[in-house]
Amino acid sequence: MGPLEWSMLVGLSVLWGGSFFFVEVAVATLPPLTLAALRVALAAVALNAVLLATGRTLPPQRSVWAAFLAMGLLNNALPYSLIAWGQIHVASGLAAILNATTPLFTLVVAHVGTRDERLSAARLVALAIGFAGVVVMVGADALDGVGAHTLAQIAVLGAAGAYACAGVFGRRFAALGVPPLVAATGQVTVSTLLLLPVALLVDRPWTLAAPTLDTWAAMLGLALVSTALAYVLYFRILATAGATNLLLVTFLIPVTAIALGTALLGERLAGHHGLGMGLIGLGLAAIDGRPLRAVRAALGWGAVRGATGPAVRADGPRRGDR
Repeated sequence: MGPLEWSMLVGLSVLWGGSFFFVEVAVATLPPLTLAALRVALAAVALNAVLLATGRTLPPQRSVWAAFLAMGLLNNALPYSLIAWGQIHVASGLAAILNATTPLFTLVVAHVGTRDERLSAARLVALAIGFAGVVVMVGADALDGVGAHTLAQIAVLGAAGAYACAGVFGRRFAALGVPPLVAATGQVTVSTLLLLPVALLVDRPWTLAAPTLDTWAAMLGLALVSTALAYVLYFRILATAGATNLLLVTFLIPVTAIALGTALLGERLAGHHGLGMGLIGLGLAAIDGRPLRAVRAALGWGAVRGATGPAVRADGPRRGDR
């Protein structure tokens, strides 16, 4: 990834990290499935309005709508439902750790399902370092609940697996010529059609108390900022950087969530937060590769000299060397 892709990835982590603030407010008066259905429904209204205002429409091809259906199921309806049910029994800290397995799942799915995102030992080690950083940041105490509610934990892991499959599957929108804004609109539109009936059946929202102004403000932030805008960015990164790189955002979300909590809510940054951030940064740097190459170059490790003759690059000749 180049600087632009890294910047977009950090931006996406801020948008999704901020969703924790919105959810914390909204979930006080709305059950999880109703919250998820409203989230995608409001995002769908907003994105369809943007399409209409810019003179564009959703494509009519069945192949594109089949892709929308798959993405809506894998990226929203299925993981939202699994996490909503799983978090009834699983603490949020443990859920965050389980969700941070998404890049690891993606590495395996991308290795099987693509030709250009292959599994390598170096990338696996780098992802393991990043995952360890998430565990340290959230707090090892969260792991005390492992095994207590096995099915609920499997549900959250299933959501991570669904996100991984969605990331790899979503690469086809670029091949179909579907721009990020249209892909995001189609996904949340289909997600709304999938989630609304489930929420109506399970939560019966007409029996609930009317949402407060704070709840509606949080829902608008969640839908417009953390969903509509976030998914436009999501599909843009996916088209240029690939699924494995895109879902590194799962490592960054706890970082931005804690940073926002410290900056906006006056929460205190503990020592394990800093250590966890350092491990995540180390893992991301190892994946990117350029910091390590810069250090090697500075230390003179990038050149190997024989007994005679000029220095030879350790990574072989480059274009223009001949």
